[in-house]
Amino acid sequence: MKMLRAPLLMIGLLLCSQGFAATAQQNKMTTCNADATTKSLKGDERKAFMSTCLKAAPAANDAKALTPQQEKMKTCNADAASKALKGDARKTFMSDCLKKK
Repeated sequence: MKMLRAPLLMIGLLLCSQGFAATAQQNKMTTCNADATTKSLKGDERKAFMSTCLKAAPAANDAKALTPQQEKMKTCNADAASKALKGDARKTFMSDCLKKK
């Protein structure tokens, strides 16, 4: 029984360590919480502030810039949607649109 404790403990620590990295949402929550504390907000004011802070778009340096291909895909997709294209017509339009420079 004592022989199993160390390996099981090591496996458990390895599995748990995967969950310790903070996600972008967790970082945003930490920042918003610190801002609310700095402003000494309480109760409903704090709830409202946290809600708007967490819903806010990330700052420009936090957002990943789109590659030129992603920009082209986004533009072509918006054009296809505005023209209400479906099925084969949409596939053909997207193909032609993405091939253009």
